Amino acid sequence: MVTFTACRSKPEVVVPARATPREVKSLSDVDNQPDLRVYTTIIEYFRRRVPGVPEQPAASSIIKAALAETLVYYYPIAGRLLELPGGNKLVVECTAEGVIFVRAQADVRLEEFGQPLVQPYPCVDELLCEVGDVRSVVGKPLLYLQMTEFRCGGIALALTTCHSIVDGFGMVQIFKCITELARGEAHPAVLPTWQRHLLVSSSKATSESGGHDSASMVGVDNDGKPLLTQASLEGMVTRSFLFGKREIAALRSGVPARLAQSATVFDIITGTLWRCRTAALEHPPDEQVCVAFVSNARGRWKRDPPLPPGFYGNALFSTVAEATAGELCGGSLADAVELVRKAKFRVTDEYVRSALDIMARGGLYMKVALNRTLLMSDITHCGDDSLDLGWAERIGGGIAMAGDINRLSSVYTCCKDANGEDCIMVPMVLPEEAMGRFESHIVAALQEARCWTEERQFGSDDKHHVCCQLSLA
Repeated sequence: MVTFTACRSKPEVVVPARATPREVKSLSDVDNQPDLRVYTTIIEYFRRRVPGVPEQPAASSIIKAALAETLVYYYPIAGRLLELPGGNKLVVECTAEGVIFVRAQADVRLEEFGQPLVQPYPCVDELLCEVGDVRSVVGKPLLYLQMTEFRCGGIALALTTCHSIVDGFGMVQIFKCITELARGEAHPAVLPTWQRHLLVSSSKATSESGGHDSASMVGVDNDGKPLLTQASLEGMVTRSFLFGKREIAALRSGVPARLAQSATVFDIITGTLWRCRTAALEHPPDEQVCVAFVSNARGRWKRDPPLPPGFYGNALFSTVAEATAGELCGGSLADAVELVRKAKFRVTDEYVRSALDIMARGGLYMKVALNRTLLMSDITHCGDDSLDLGWAERIGGGIAMAGDINRLSSVYTCCKDANGEDCIMVPMVLPEEAMGRFESHIVAALQEARCWTEERQFGSDDKHHVCCQLSLA
């Protein structure tokens, strides 16, 4: 893998291009979750359509000007977080103090990053702004943007934001605004809305669970022992796995027709990865294993009014699927997919309301044991694959796997394979020995699915489906 060091300029403060309201804005109960007091980064790589156009100084000036104009629309981002007495709640003081912009250069070509461009990205820390302690968010800039130009003329834009203000969808929405204005649009295609009150609990404190499972959602095992443990990243390796149309079709054909028609790509891939990862880690057959992921309230919110277009706050609610390792690996792919779907459909309006109530009381509505839980997130519908600077086209990117927090989660991202075909990239972090077993199980699962496809083509009974029992020893 190529290595390099970026030459960074002195950080510049960028303020809104025009006067903006001076006010204090409240956050939602979701925004105020302690775990969201952290900075996260989306990094996107662009290739110039015409080499050298515009020139480097002009290109960085264009991005900086677009950022200043973006802050007119997203003016709370130019403010600072203030912690209210008690320490449990944050508000945004819209002070127009500005955000941080850094220009950088790296003596390397994008082609040296490898084809296709997948996680882990080479020397990714060199492409990110230095924000200090990523868990210290009060009184600091809420957004940092580093533009790095490579020897070939390509660029990387790394957008680091405070998670208490935006989720992944919100980050991409801000990113889109910057790129739209940078290519000359008069205004962003989607205008931002705040309305965080829509995700504030409307109930008084209650002990009702609202449908949350007391074991998996409150954070204790049935015997009352704490469920949350720390997973060490020492000795871990990262690999990315690409699922194109052929791989997805093969896996989909490995489940009964009724399920193949209703299951989403996320359901199919997640069920596959969960089984293969569990087998690769060789959990005891009777040990409980989980896959945790988030559901977007933008699409599932049923209150009147719903979350409006342009909402960029945190609107993701976690859910978890559980099984023993023996049940998961000894069963079929269809069984795993059904468990994922059951967990996904659990996120109803009642579930969300209950989660908000728990958050409002300062509780954590989901804790899981990291050493036996696969953390998944899907940003393939965020729209980052449609980012376009006009003078430069996106060739890849996603959540930067920098720091312990981001590396522990496998985030689905749109990308291109070596042939330029659309596919889904899923990074996985595992101990080196387990990674080898995981790769073997993925290959086996795809082979089993393809064999089942051939059997169906010859008229086999649709009552059968891919079992592909995975060895735990």
